[in-house]
Amino acid sequence: MLIAFGALLLWCSIPNTAPLANENPTSTAFIDLRRAQAESQHRPFKLQWEWRPIGKISRYLRASVIYAEDYNFYRHDGVDWHAIEQAIDSNLDKGALAIGGSTITQQLAKNLYLSPSRSFVRKLREMLIAFSLEDHLSKQRILELYLNVVEWGDGVFGAEAASRRWFGHSAQQLSPAEAVRLAIALPNPIKRAPNVSAPELTRKAVRIIRLLRMQGLIDAAQEREALDAVGAASERVLPSHATLENLDADLAPAPGQAPANAGLDAGPRPPASEDAAGPPAISPPQDPPPQDPPPQDPPPPEGPVTRPD
Repeated sequence: MLIAFGALLLWCSIPNTAPLANENPTSTAFIDLRRAQAESQHRPFKLQWEWRPIGKISRYLRASVIYAEDYNFYRHDGVDWHAIEQAIDSNLDKGALAIGGSTITQQLAKNLYLSPSRSFVRKLREMLIAFSLEDHLSKQRILELYLNVVEWGDGVFGAEAASRRWFGHSAQQLSPAEAVRLAIALPNPIKRAPNVSAPELTRKAVRIIRLLRMQGLIDAAQEREALDAVGAASERVLPSHATLENLDADLAPAPGQAPANAGLDAGPRPPASEDAAGPPAISPPQDPPPQDPPPQDPPPPEGPVTRPD
């Protein structure tokens, strides 16, 4: 009886996500939390937050965030059970009990309604909210919301503010390297800010750049430029028509040299395509086709929205 009552209370605590299909949030749980933390520490809180429709956010950033955070984004129903199973196995191996493997939809649920704290009940609420988001919103809308509310620094929320804060221009103008640097800062942009340089982050950046090339979003010249920009000048450009199946062989090192892709992040790899010459295993976010009008600009969020200098 108590379990059933607890389950009912948990279900009743789930917010109504349906309005998000057409309305933008005026604030988020994370923005409210950061504001409260600043007030408790008696320091000013300068919110930098500008809403942008997904068509005005660089496709490099859209793809990079999916590759970095949730490669199965277009396949799951809000929760990637395989990723959770892997995360639990990894945690048990390390003697930890935390549950990881959060999808973009789960991270959106957390940013909008929850907190960074970790508990089993909070994780259950996160999953239930994720299911609700998937029921009421399209994948395109979920990605648009996430890119507009996720935290990218102290008081910096959303792709537009992050692009202006870290690179001095709009999210629509992000280069592949800049997009990758923003993507690998997630989900902890305070410790992994885009201006932080570390071997682990460089390896993650190289992996995403490789995926951008293999999925046809950038060409060889752009790959070379991006590798140089993220501090991986020693990495070789992928050969034409490289696939995950032949990547290791194509990048075989000369005697005495380390593999060009050595140490790449061991996170979820894209599934191998059945036909290497066919379409990629996952369709990266595409800009609207010429004959279709671009996504309409949703009404800007109400409340304090500051354009960064």
